[in-house]
Amino acid sequence: MSLEKYSLKLPKAVFSGTDSMDNIPEILKQNGVKKVAAFTDKGIRTLGLFDLVEEQLKKAELPYDIYDDFPPEPSYQAVQKVIDQFKGKGYDFIVACGGGSVMDTAKLASILVTDEYGVKELLDDPKRAKKCVPILTIPTTAGTGAECTPNAIVGVPEKEVKIGIVNDNMMSDYVILDARLIKNLPRKIAASTGVDAMCHCIECFTSNKSNPFSDTFALRGFDIIMNNIEKACDDPTALTEKNNMQIAAFYGGVAITASGTTAVHALSYPLGGKYHVAHGVSNAMLLIPVMNMNAEDPAFRAKLAAAWDVAYHGEERLATVDEKAKALIDWMDRIVKHLEIPTDLKEFGVKPEDLDWLVEAGLQQQRLLVNNMKQVTADDARKIYQQVM
Repeated sequence: MSLEKYSLKLPKAVFSGTDSMDNIPEILKQNGVKKVAAFTDKGIRTLGLFDLVEEQLKKAELPYDIYDDFPPEPSYQAVQKVIDQFKGKGYDFIVACGGGSVMDTAKLASILVTDEYGVKELLDDPKRAKKCVPILTIPTTAGTGAECTPNAIVGVPEKEVKIGIVNDNMMSDYVILDARLIKNLPRKIAASTGVDAMCHCIECFTSNKSNPFSDTFALRGFDIIMNNIEKACDDPTALTEKNNMQIAAFYGGVAITASGTTAVHALSYPLGGKYHVAHGVSNAMLLIPVMNMNAEDPAFRAKLAAAWDVAYHGEERLATVDEKAKALIDWMDRIVKHLEIPTDLKEFGVKPEDLDWLVEAGLQQQRLLVNNMKQVTADDARKIYQQVM
């Protein structure tokens, strides 16, 4: 399926490389800011990472308040609680420094200053929200791409799933990618968020909505990830590879805005919603089973072969599409295993009798499943979940 229309949405400005954090005072000055709300979390503050941001806020000589009471993988009620504390305080700029949950909450805050609606209402009608406060996002992982997507993922406990709220007004206005912020990221978090970015890139490239814009970012991001992720996770001093991963994760986020993820993300949402499996971990678990299922489709294998041609820089010479497709899946599998990401749902309390619910909940994620090149049946979903149970 090829689209006749496609679009690309990007932040106004993205800063990366040496001392990129130094741009904060100028960004605030250009926007005539009078009062800043800074979103982060307690873990980031404990690690001292937020100090780099706070140093720049002090240089700007503006009043600011810090919001750091964020549960990981938050429910929409937890997000609303933070936003209720934020509203009515007269902030005219948001600086968000954190992982996907922090950035998503801050993006929702940027469109929820109003009392007309809250997060719950946006679950049913995301398009009603409007940008109220400009936002700068500073990711502390190299994975989610939340800094450049118009999406916010929240848990919906009563349905035991996660739901993506999508609204173009949630695009960040400014982004800073500073490798110092991920230098001391624990290996298991670097690994799961890095594989999340890998999923973004390969899913967007093989999506029914793929197009020249998304392919450009997805393929370049995939190439960078495949050739940097292991060193970036294994070696705390590998700042070049870590910065490469930040850029690749950003590219993956851009690819999402232009295309869309597929069955890996769709089937992972129930695992996060009910069992609180970290988003990157659930995607890493499902990546190879979904790739193998999709590889039954010759058109999908052709896409994988094209991705192999871009990302593989070694000496091995493969002649056929099928050889390249298999080699790429095997390579992704080796990376996931090398990074020691959990591969069995039992350790998260998932029982064999939960399978029917998982299949039903996974198939409800049609917003993403329609992007999958191969139609995912209940039988397909069942086989995929069984492989990780």
